[in-house]
Amino acid sequence: MDNSVVGLKGEGKVTLSKRVQILYGIGVSYAIVDQIFAQWILYFYLPPESSGLKPIIAPVLLSAALAISRIVDVVTDPLVGYFSDRTNTRWGRRNPYIAVGSLPLALATVAFFYPPVGNDMKTFIYLAVIGSLFFTFYTVVSAPYNALIPEIGSDRDDRLNLSTWQSVFRLIFTAMAMVLPGVLIDLFGKGDSLMGIRGMVILLSAISCIGGYITVIGVNEKKYSNPGNTEINFKESVKYMLKDGPMLNYLFGLLFFFIGFNGLRAIMNYYIEDIMGYGKTAITLASGLLFGTSALCFYPTNILSKKYGYRKIMLYCMSSIIIFSLLLSFLGRGIPAKYGFVLFALMGIPVAGAAFIFPPAMLSEVVSRLTLENGKRIEGICFGIQGFFLKLAFFISIVIMPVMLVAGDGKLVTKLGIYRTTMFSIANFIIALYFYYKYRD
Repeated sequence: MDNSVVGLKGEGKVTLSKRVQILYGIGVSYAIVDQIFAQWILYFYLPPESSGLKPIIAPVLLSAALAISRIVDVVTDPLVGYFSDRTNTRWGRRNPYIAVGSLPLALATVAFFYPPVGNDMKTFIYLAVIGSLFFTFYTVVSAPYNALIPEIGSDRDDRLNLSTWQSVFRLIFTAMAMVLPGVLIDLFGKGDSLMGIRGMVILLSAISCIGGYITVIGVNEKKYSNPGNTEINFKESVKYMLKDGPMLNYLFGLLFFFIGFNGLRAIMNYYIEDIMGYGKTAITLASGLLFGTSALCFYPTNILSKKYGYRKIMLYCMSSIIIFSLLLSFLGRGIPAKYGFVLFALMGIPVAGAAFIFPPAMLSEVVSRLTLENGKRIEGICFGIQGFFLKLAFFISIVIMPVMLVAGDGKLVTKLGIYRTTMFSIANFIIALYFYYKYRD
C-alpha cells in the first residue's frame, strides 16, 4: 500500500495522509505575492510623506493602469480553470499549470518595483503591462491549485482538512509577507527605503516560487484524482454554476467580503504610520498580533465547522469583523491610538474563518455537489470563476482606494482618506453578511 494513504473511507475511497495535506498546503505560497501586491503597490507608487519615497505616478493614472491589468485578468480566470478541467497529462490536470506559472509570477512581482520614472505615460504603460502579466500568471497558479481540493479530496472531511492546511500555510506565508518586510527593508536598505523594498520583494518572491514547486513535486495528483468526464463545453459549465443558488450567494458574499478586506489590508501601513504615529517596524508587531491570533483560531474554527456547518460560523465571523472595523474607524479620534494593536489582534479571530478556511472549503462542497449532479469535472472552472470574483474585488478596491486615500488633498494621503476607506470596507462587509446569510450549507 502507498504509505501516503492511511485508511479507507466508504467504497474504495482513501483518506489523505497528513503528509499529503501538508505538502498540498505549502503550494499556497503564492499568497506571498498576493500580499505584496495588496500592501506594497499603493505604498510604493503613492507613498506617505514619512516613507522616504517619492510619488511615482499620478493617482488617476495608477488606478487606470491597474484597472487595465484587472480587465485582462477577468478573461484569464474562467479560461484557465476551464482548460485545466480538460487537461489530462501523466502529471495530472492541475499540477502542470502550477509548475508553468510559479516562476513567471515571481518575476512579474519583482518587476512592479523597477518602473521607469520621470515620465508618467511610460510608467503608466509599464505598470499596465506588468500588472497584466502578474494577474495572468497568478491565475495560472491559483485556480488549478485550489481545484486540487475537490480533485483529490474524497469526502467533506478530506476537503475541510485540505482547506485547513491551505489556510495554515496561507496564514504563514501572508504573515511572512506582512511581518518580515519591516525587518527586511532595514536589513537590505540600511536607510535607503527604495533599495530595502526591492530587496524585500526579491527574497519573498523567490520563497513564493519555491513553495509552488514543492507541491508539484510532493503531491502525486494522479494517485488521488478521479479522471471523470471532461467532455463539457465552457457555456455548459458556466450554466451549471449560474443556476445554482448556494453558488451565487457564496460568490457574491466572497466578492463583497474581499472588497472590504483588501481595503483594510491596503491601509494597514497607513494606520500604523499616519494614525498611530509609529515607524515601519511597528508594522511587524501589528501584523504578528493579527496573524498570531488568527493562527490560534484555526483549529477551533475547523472543529466548530464540522459540528455546526460553515454558514453559522461564517455569520459570527462577519459580524465580528464589522464591529472591530467600526472601532478601528474611531482610532485616534475617540479611541487612543495605542489600542490599534489590540484591535488588530482581535481582528485575527474572525479572519481565521472568513478570509482563510471558509472560501476554499465552502466552494469545494458546492463544486463536489455540482460534479455529482452532472457527472462531469468542473472543479477548475468553478475555482476560475471564484478567481474572477476575487480579482474583481481587487479591481474595485484598487480603483477606488487611491482616490479615497487622498481625500481632502488630491495628491497626498490624508487621515480623512484613511477613515473614509475604512468606512468603505465596513459597507462591503455588511453586504457580504447579507449574502452569507442567504447561503445554505
